[in-house]
Amino acid sequence: MNKKNLDWSNLSFGYTKTDKRFVANFKDGKWDDGVLTEDDKVVISECAGVLQYAQTCFEGLKAYTTQDGRIVTFRPDLNAKRMADSCRRLVMPVYDEKKFVEACLATVKANIDYVPPYGTGAALYIRPYMFGSDPVIGVKPANEYQFRILVTPVGPYFKGGVKPISVRISDKDRAAPNGTGDIKAGLNYAMSLYNIVDAHNCGFAENIYLDPKTHQYIEETGGANIIFVTKEGKLVTPKSNSILPSITRRSLVEVARDYLNIEVEERQIHKDELKDFVECGLCGTAAVISPVGKITDHDKEYVFSNGDKMGPVLTKLYDTLTGMQMGRIEAPKGWIVEI
Repeated sequence: MNKKNLDWSNLSFGYTKTDKRFVANFKDGKWDDGVLTEDDKVVISECAGVLQYAQTCFEGLKAYTTQDGRIVTFRPDLNAKRMADSCRRLVMPVYDEKKFVEACLATVKANIDYVPPYGTGAALYIRPYMFGSDPVIGVKPANEYQFRILVTPVGPYFKGGVKPISVRISDKDRAAPNGTGDIKAGLNYAMSLYNIVDAHNCGFAENIYLDPKTHQYIEETGGANIIFVTKEGKLVTPKSNSILPSITRRSLVEVARDYLNIEVEERQIHKDELKDFVECGLCGTAAVISPVGKITDHDKEYVFSNGDKMGPVLTKLYDTLTGMQMGRIEAPKGWIVEI
C-alpha cells in the first residue's frame, strides 16, 4: 500500500478525484452487477428524470485509519437501510442492502491509498447516490436509474479545533408536514440552500428549523440533527416524523444511554425550553458534534457557552464515539466494519 502524496493534515472538506468509483445501472426492471471504473463522468439524457424532477437521493459515511492501522467504516448497514427507505419514498428501485455495503467496501478498497493516515484528523468520505437517468417529460418516476459511489479524502470539518458556533431559528421550513423530511432526498437540501446562504450573510453558521405545522417545536438544521443537555446532565433530542434519522445521533444516544449511563429523552422540544438547556450541539457524519454557543430567535438570544470549548457532557460523548471509530475504545458488535 502506497499512500498518495497528499498534505493529509491540511486537506479541505471538499472533493478530490480518486482512482475508482462504483457504478450500477437499473434497466428493464433489474440491476446489473455493477463495476468499478476509472471514468468519473456521468452521461445522461438532457431529459433525465433527475434533471427534470429531482428524483435523486444520497448517503454519506466515512472510512478511517484506526490507531492500530486498520481501515474501517462505521455502521454502513444503517446507511444501506436509510437509502432503501429513501428510494421507496421516491419510487426508485431499492439497491440490495447487503450489496450496498459490499459496494462501499469495494470502492474504499479500490482507493485504499487515499485513506488518510491515523492522527491527521482526515478521513475518506464515501458518497453513495442514485438518480433517475432516462428521459422523463411527464411527471412520473423514471424507468432507468444509476447507483454510484464516489470517495474523496476530506480534512476535519473544523480547522483549528472545535469551537462553538452561532445559529439562528429560521422562519422558513425545511420540509413540509408529512413530506420528505425523514429521508435523504436531494430536493430537501436544494430547498435549504437559499436559507443557508442568507444565514451565512447574516453571520450565522446554520439555521434551526421548527416543525412545519405549528412552528413551535425544534426539529433540526439544514444538514444535522440537534442534541441538548439539561442542567442535570440529561441528553434530550427532538422527536418528529419530519426529521432525518441521523446515524450519528442514534449512535450518540446509544453511547450516552448504554456506555456513559446518561439519561436520554427523545421527545418534542418546544422552543421556549431553550432557556432550560446548558449545552447544545449539531450532530452528523461530517463533524460528529458541532457545539452551539448561541441560538438567536429574532429578538431573543440563548447562550450555551461563552468560551471556545465544547461542554463537558458533549465532550464526553464526542470523545467516546470518535474513540470507537478510531479504535481507541471497543465499539458495540457490528458498529465497526473492517476493510
